Amino acid sequence: MKRVTVDELLEKARRPARLATVYHSFYGGKIQVMAKCPVRTFYDFAIWYTPGVAAPCRKIKENPDLSFEYTNRWNFVAVVSDGSRVLGLGNIGPEAGLPVMEGKALLFKYLGGVDAFPLCVSAKTKDELVQFLKWIEPTFGGINLEDIEKPKCFHVLEEAREALNIPVWHDDQQGTATVVLAGLINALKVVGKKMDEILVSIIGVGAANTRTAIVLMRAGVKPENMIMVDSKGILHQNRKDLEERKEENPWKWEFCLKTNGEQRTGGIPEAMKGTDVCIAASRPGPGVIKPEWVSSMADDAIVFACANPIPEIWPWEAKEAGARIVATGRSDFPNQINNSLGFPGIFRGVLDVRAKTITDDMCIAAAKALAEYAEERGLREDYIVPLMSEWEVYPREAVACALESIREGVARIKPSRQELWERAVTIIKNARESVHILMKKGLIRPPPPEEQVLKGEERAAEARG
Repeated sequence: MKRVTVDELLEKARRPARLATVYHSFYGGKIQVMAKCPVRTFYDFAIWYTPGVAAPCRKIKENPDLSFEYTNRWNFVAVVSDGSRVLGLGNIGPEAGLPVMEGKALLFKYLGGVDAFPLCVSAKTKDELVQFLKWIEPTFGGINLEDIEKPKCFHVLEEAREALNIPVWHDDQQGTATVVLAGLINALKVVGKKMDEILVSIIGVGAANTRTAIVLMRAGVKPENMIMVDSKGILHQNRKDLEERKEENPWKWEFCLKTNGEQRTGGIPEAMKGTDVCIAASRPGPGVIKPEWVSSMADDAIVFACANPIPEIWPWEAKEAGARIVATGRSDFPNQINNSLGFPGIFRGVLDVRAKTITDDMCIAAAKALAEYAEERGLREDYIVPLMSEWEVYPREAVACALESIREGVARIKPSRQELWERAVTIIKNARESVHILMKKGLIRPPPPEEQVLKGEERAAEARG
C-alpha cells in the first residue's frame, strides 16, 4: 500500500474545500425543484391546479393513503437536521448545516432517484424535533435525520420511529451500521471466520458505533464477544459514571451490562488485545490506534478505521502490524466504508413499497445485498464493499429492502420482485440521465476551471497577507 504524508493527505482533502465556496456561490446551491408534468398550454394549469386539483384532494380526504398515488409524496424524503453535530464541524447551527443537507439531497437524487428536501430547523430539544417530524409527516414518504448531537439523536430516532407511520432513519447511525456490516460480512469470508465466533473491539461509542453494535448483535455477533471503548475506557458493569447517566443514555449503560463477557478494564490497547475485528469510529488520527495494538490482535485481523479526514491509524501501518484487511472512510484508500452506499438504495426500496418504517432487519437485508454484489465481482483483501460508481448496486439494495418490508408486514403495497427491480432501475437511471442531459444542453453550466479558482484564491490570500 502506497505511503503518503500527512501534508499530502491534507492537501488532497483541502482541494475540494478550496473549490467549494466558489462553486457553491456560482450555482447558488446544489438542488432545485423542477416540473415532472407537461405544460402544453396554459389550459393545463386548470388540471394541475384549480379547479381540476380539487378532484384528487377529495379522494385523498376520503383515503389519506391516496396521497402516495396522486402526489409525489411516494418519492419525497425530508433531510432534517438541527446542525448540532455536523461532521468535522461540530455545533454550527441550522443555517451553516444547510450546505451539507443540500449535498445529501443531491446524493439521494443522483444515486437513488429520491426527491429529498433539506430542512434545517431551529429546534433545541429532542421533543421539539420529534414534534416537528410529526408536523411534516403528511408531506413526506420518509425522513432522514442528519448531524444531530448525541444522545439527542438516539432519543429522536427511537421516539420518531414509534410515533410516525413513515420510515425514519438516522444516517449517522443506521447508514454507518449498514455499510460496516456489509464490509464485515465479506471481510470474514476472505479471512475464513464466522460472525458468531469472532471477538470484536469497538473504539468509540458515539452515534455510528452505537447503532453498529446493535446491528452487529442482530446479525449474529455475540454481545459478550464485543468490547466497547469510549473516551474514558472500556465499558463494563462497574462503570459508575455511565450508571449514573443511564436515564440520559440508556443504550450505553445497556452495553455495559450486555457486552464484554470477560469484564476487561483499561483502554484501547486492552480492548483490542486478541480480538479478530476492530471497528473504530472515534476521532481523527493518526495515532489514535497504535501499530503495536494491532499486532496484539488475533491472526488475520480485520481493522476498520473510519475516522475522517484522517483514520485512527494509517492503513499501511495497520497492514505492517499484522492486519490482513483494512478499511477506512476515505475514497483514496481501498475498502471505503461510505454511507452513500446505503441510504439512496435503502430509501428507494422502502419508498417503492410505501413502507411504514425502517427496521434493523432492513439494514441487514441491505448489507447482505451490498456484500453479495461485491462478492459476485470477486472479493479481495482490497475489495470488500462496492464502489459508489457501481450504480447497479443501488437497485439491488432497493429490492432487498422492499422485499424485507413486505416480509415484515410494514409495506402498504406489495409489488413483485421483478416489478421492484424494473421500477428502481428506471427511476435511478432517469435521475442520472436527467442531470447529464441538463449538463449537455447547458442548462447546468460548467463550473469555472479548478486551476483558475485555486490560483484566484492564492492571489487573494497574497493580497490579504
